[in-house]
Amino acid sequence: MKHSPTRWARSIALLAAVSVLASCGLPRVGPNKREIFAGSVQREGDAFIVSVNDRVTRSTAVVPALGFSDAFRNASIVGSDTIQAGDTLGLTIWENVDDGLLAGEAANSTILEEVQVDGAGFIFVPYAGRIRAAGNTPERIRHIITQRLEDQTPDPQVQVRRVAGDGSTVSLVGAVGSQGVFAIERPTRTLSAMIARAGGVTIEPEIAQIKIIRGNQTETIWFQDLFKQPEFDIALRAGDRILIEEDTRAFTALGATGSQARVPFEAQSLSAVEAIATVGGLLSATADPTGVFVFRNEPAEIANTVLGRTDLVGAQRMVYVLDLTQPNGMFMARDFVIRDQDTLYVTEAPYVQWDKTIASLTGSLSSVATVTSIADTLSGSE
Repeated sequence: MKHSPTRWARSIALLAAVSVLASCGLPRVGPNKREIFAGSVQREGDAFIVSVNDRVTRSTAVVPALGFSDAFRNASIVGSDTIQAGDTLGLTIWENVDDGLLAGEAANSTILEEVQVDGAGFIFVPYAGRIRAAGNTPERIRHIITQRLEDQTPDPQVQVRRVAGDGSTVSLVGAVGSQGVFAIERPTRTLSAMIARAGGVTIEPEIAQIKIIRGNQTETIWFQDLFKQPEFDIALRAGDRILIEEDTRAFTALGATGSQARVPFEAQSLSAVEAIATVGGLLSATADPTGVFVFRNEPAEIANTVLGRTDLVGAQRMVYVLDLTQPNGMFMARDFVIRDQDTLYVTEAPYVQWDKTIASLTGSLSSVATVTSIADTLSGSE
């Protein structure tokens, strides 16, 4: 069977048009599998490309471990009437004699209305000397003053009261019902009780974190762990600053997924399957389920474990590959943990680019008949 010159001309014209369109670089969501693999250390790039398996999922399953130290967890309960530096006390001292140490003639009591607790936490009482007040209760201060005076005046009776000052307080800020400064009182001496006093958290409990700043120490726990682990319901200390905030971790989704965006974590841990579902899953019309990639800068310790090496130093560029079409591919994706700052990228199926080429060709030339017409013009009319 012989092919006419016209038919040959038409075929050549069509192929030429396809080639021109393909070489122009049609729009696409990002690199294809071949281009990504070209970036491996074995080829042209500097990234390690690793297929995900059980060993890889175990080596990379790093979830932030939050919790309180022993110093926080073992702190004892603070009384609600603990005196602090800056408080002002009122003292009344009765003496069982007519001419006492402090009382004037014809009086058997002395009133010291404003005794300031200095910055170091001390007060001065005549004949009793300098007394540590901060950190003690009024009852304890009363006992100390009585002991020091009883050797100098018979059977002294002492009353101590706070005239001014807040005593033991903490501050709560962030995602709570009512921000402010709250006194440590009998019902609110522990962390959970104080948060309840402030109206509870106003964000999703799963992503809420509690940060406590005590002196020069800052420690953080998950809000839910406050109730799962009773030892985290610590006793508060005067001056504690409590911040309730949302988890700031996020990953980026790109490629043939339902949406392309920076996505905050919605739970303490997130698997690859959950991450894909969060962005609307794979696009059935364009996604390649054999080309699900996770890009990550991996610490040297984990990178060495994953690659079975010991010589890598510093953060390493890692590309983890998930093939959802494998018999256990979905299980691997379910077990692989997504971490903060990861980039989840899904490639397009190979046919998509060809489909775009054909669509662009037919769209540009209106119809195949137009292509034929061009071919006829090039070859000459018969």
